[in-house]
Amino acid sequence: MSAALLGKILWVLMVAGWYVIRYPFERRAKRGRVEKTARGKAETARMLISLTGLGILPGIFVATGFPRFATYAPSPLQTALGLVLMVAALVLFRLTHKALGKMWSVSLDIREKHELVTRGIYERVRHPMYTAFWTMALAQALLLPNLVAGLAGIVGFGTLYFLRVGPEEAMMEERFGEAYRDYSRRTARLVPGVY
Repeated sequence: MSAALLGKILWVLMVAGWYVIRYPFERRAKRGRVEKTARGKAETARMLISLTGLGILPGIFVATGFPRFATYAPSPLQTALGLVLMVAALVLFRLTHKALGKMWSVSLDIREKHELVTRGIYERVRHPMYTAFWTMALAQALLLPNLVAGLAGIVGFGTLYFLRVGPEEAMMEERFGEAYRDYSRRTARLVPGVY
């Protein structure tokens, strides 16, 4: 099996793993009551851009090979590194969902009786789910040997992240006040000791 085909198969498994992890939390979240939301046209646009980069464009490439002009032959080392990042992303993704439990939301929502989660993986990092998505986007860039489809995840998710993290932190600070400011001072946004 070629490294290119293996990379495509692994990307499909990564997307399937993402869905399997998220599905039960999404079902549970639909039953919970939302007290306050910052959803709207801007949030919908950010989510669509991220979906395009992490799902639609790479999915088209995996299914059809389009755009062929941007395809190259990957090395087995590149695919192996993509696999390592894929596993790391899915593990982080699972840990974030487990730690958030009932507080999880796909968007900028404050739930009824919302609690500030600072345990588990959230003990040292404020946004480990974003860390998981960044890792997933990097895995995609290594697994899919196409400059457009591979890098689309970094661009798509990067757009969502940089346009959303500020409003999300402002919403949390408004809700939790000094407790959130204190939490922010002692934690990193994405990677402990780095950022």
